[in-house]
Amino acid sequence: MRKKLYYMISAGYTESKAAELYDVFMMFVILLSFVPLAFKESNLFFEIIDYFVSAVFVTDYLFHWITADYRLNNNHPASFVIYPLTPTALIDMIVILSSFSFLNSVFKLLKVFQFVRFLRIFRVVKLFRYSKSMTLIIDTFKEKKQELTAVATLAAGYVIIVALLMFNIEPDTFDTFFDAVYWSVISLTTVGYGDIYPTTLFGRILAMFSAFCGIAVIALPSSIIIGGYLEAFNKTQSGGSTCDDADSADNDSETDQNHQ
Repeated sequence: MRKKLYYMISAGYTESKAAELYDVFMMFVILLSFVPLAFKESNLFFEIIDYFVSAVFVTDYLFHWITADYRLNNNHPASFVIYPLTPTALIDMIVILSSFSFLNSVFKLLKVFQFVRFLRIFRVVKLFRYSKSMTLIIDTFKEKKQELTAVATLAAGYVIIVALLMFNIEPDTFDTFFDAVYWSVISLTTVGYGDIYPTTLFGRILAMFSAFCGIAVIALPSSIIIGGYLEAFNKTQSGGSTCDDADSADNDSETDQNHQ
């Protein structure tokens, strides 16, 4: 019974219709939980949504807890103690606690009610768990971790070097080194807010050079992620077709045996 429950609540498990329906239902509930966050005022309808969502999240948390031994691949009873300390379980607990209205009242007294609304944004992390596309993207980041780390290191080094140059070229424009770093990031990403900008000739030449380099640096992680995503997607497709071919081969062999 618990094993069937584990497979049903396992995100991305497609061998069971109940598991697919559970994924769809959880994604709907998570998206529904964002509705009250889009409004400053609260009303009875939003409160009902919060109660419903909280009940679903608590139930989902309990389902994962009672199947912790399957989830952690450990039949030891300690799995039920270890699971609440895992990152996924901690995020789920934060989401659940931030949904209770009595905690909202306490935080209001402490004048940090906005922090409660911020904690509810953690619900988007739960959305990743039940979305096959999001799971595929996360797997892509894991597969391309070294490449993305190299690009991130290159970008960080470039930002610091350009910020140091600009900070010394235009000391009157940039009051602090942080201002220069902020400008360097905005320039590297080619956003260009225009709140801080160079005024000298050498500063503008450096800004143009930084903008051109930014196009290349920003394009690198995009190409890596897209390439990795396509590879992961093709693997899932080829894996499914391989299973189908194996099943058809088994069926053919059974048919031949029956004829014999």
